This record gives sequence, structure tokens and C-alpha cells, in this order.
Amino acid sequence: MKFSDVKDLSKTELVKRMNAKKTELFELKMKSHMGQLTNPLQVRTSRREVAQMATALNQKAQAEAATKEEA
Repeated sequence: MKFSDVKDLSKTELVKRMNAKKTELFELKMKSHMGQLTNPLQVRTSRREVAQMATALNQKAQAEAATKEEA
């Protein structure tokens, strides 16, 4: 998923997807340690997607704080 797609999601949708992706990342790490993971790059892409979602959430929070300061 590209960052431009993530950036356009609502705050609740971001939190929902981030929690799902964190769960998926945990399962991938467990499979990796047990030697059952066929594609180890899945861990990297999941980790990056979680980071992108966290960045988008932080940007939205900063934008809300900036608008509250102006008012």
C-alpha cells in the first residue's frame, strides 16, 4: 500500500488497519522464527506498512493540534 493511499484514510480506519497489520506482523515473526515462513520479505513489508500508518496518524494529530492553536 502506498503512503498516498494510507494518508487519505480516516483516523478510525487507520487505527483499525494498523491493529490488523500489527497482528499480521506478529504472526509473520512467529512463523519466521519457527522456520515456516516461505517469503521473509513479508515481515519487512508489514513492518513498513505499520510505520506508514503510524506516520499518517501522527501527521493527522499534528494537523488537528495546529488547527486548535489557531482557533
